Amino acid sequence: MSSPKRPIAVDLFAGAGGMTLGFEQAGFDVLAGVEVDPIHCAVHKFNFPHWSIICQSVTEISGREIRNKSAIADQEIDVVFGGSPCQGFSVIGKRALDDPRNSLIRHFMRIVSELQPKYFVLENVKGLTIGKHRQFLAEVICAFQERGYVVKEDYQVLNAVNYGVPQSRERLFLLGCRRGLVLPDYPVPFTKSPAERQSLLMAHLPNAPTVWQAIADLPEVNNYPELLKQDSCIAEYGEPLSEYASALRGWKRFSHDYSYHRVWNPQFLTSSLRTMHNESSIHRFQNTTQGELEPVSRFLRLDPDGVCNTLRAGTARNRGSYTSPRPIHPFQARCITVREAARLHSYPDWFRFHSTKWHGFRQIGNSVPPLLTKAVAEEIIKVLQIKPELPSLIIECGDENLLYWKMREAAQFFKVSPHTIAPRIRQTKDLTYALAG
Repeated sequence: MSSPKRPIAVDLFAGAGGMTLGFEQAGFDVLAGVEVDPIHCAVHKFNFPHWSIICQSVTEISGREIRNKSAIADQEIDVVFGGSPCQGFSVIGKRALDDPRNSLIRHFMRIVSELQPKYFVLENVKGLTIGKHRQFLAEVICAFQERGYVVKEDYQVLNAVNYGVPQSRERLFLLGCRRGLVLPDYPVPFTKSPAERQSLLMAHLPNAPTVWQAIADLPEVNNYPELLKQDSCIAEYGEPLSEYASALRGWKRFSHDYSYHRVWNPQFLTSSLRTMHNESSIHRFQNTTQGELEPVSRFLRLDPDGVCNTLRAGTARNRGSYTSPRPIHPFQARCITVREAARLHSYPDWFRFHSTKWHGFRQIGNSVPPLLTKAVAEEIIKVLQIKPELPSLIIECGDENLLYWKMREAAQFFKVSPHTIAPRIRQTKDLTYALAG
């Protein structure tokens, strides 16, 4: 499904769809997403049922397959974008691009060459701009140039907090276009963090939303015992404390938001499965000062008047099976919920995640905040010289069962191996369980 007035995009490394949503909000139709993890694909299919999600590795798919497995067919593509997972980039050897650990970026370049979009956006970790990793980045730029693309060599690291997100999260964005087209600019910051409030350069900018402005109106999950066993319920919301929270609630739209309207119940609290903390943890959380680390867990207790620290994802078995640090609520003696994390990441309340905390936090922590992506995508809209319009089509989200599948069920639906992604290992006193979801 595509509107004649909306440019066409492809999302590689789509995950749950953070970048897809940002580009949709800017006015793009993201007709195809490619993602290797069946659990992520299921969540993506729920939130974007009007577009195609292709459950396949970028290392095993061609540009022609992407066209054939989506509504793109032979249409010209305006932009290909994606943030490849960081595999511990190698900078050893004469050509870092030849190292297998760097293959995901190499395949991103291959697919761009095959699809021949007007523009591309490659997002990744700030670390690629530091020390010896700059050699690898220089090789990437040179390789794109050899493929007929002009790359913005004065690449920038953007912080989500400068684009209306109540979270400090720095990411590299590499922008390029086909030779002969106009390169986009980087978006100009329009909000500032608490740490930047004294900066003369930022003096004219309004403050980014604070933690409490982002989550204060959400129902307190401790008041709903059913959330100990399920991730959603009908609940009583408070009044939003900010335009940011009002927009995520669906009461209003962000400026220049051209996303499709979703049908959903605004009284339905989702992605809010509670965590059962022991008495010792509760006591430590209660005694932790806002804005400081709890000394045993090393979890940050959020400052209600500040912004969130970078939300991170856990790792699967093949990368150590670590659970990501989850911030402590600013006023309650508990870790924040997936929905509270989503608010701090700029996901609207209609957007849902996998029902488990493990996958839900992983899907948020691995994604680019939609509002940060939207700011970048708006710059591409400008150079395309397209004036986006608010679409009239209303979208009903997909089957809720997609959010509750285990890995085996999701893999069966997408007709891939359940071992595509290594299972999580959970340690107990007596034995180790390998969980497939």
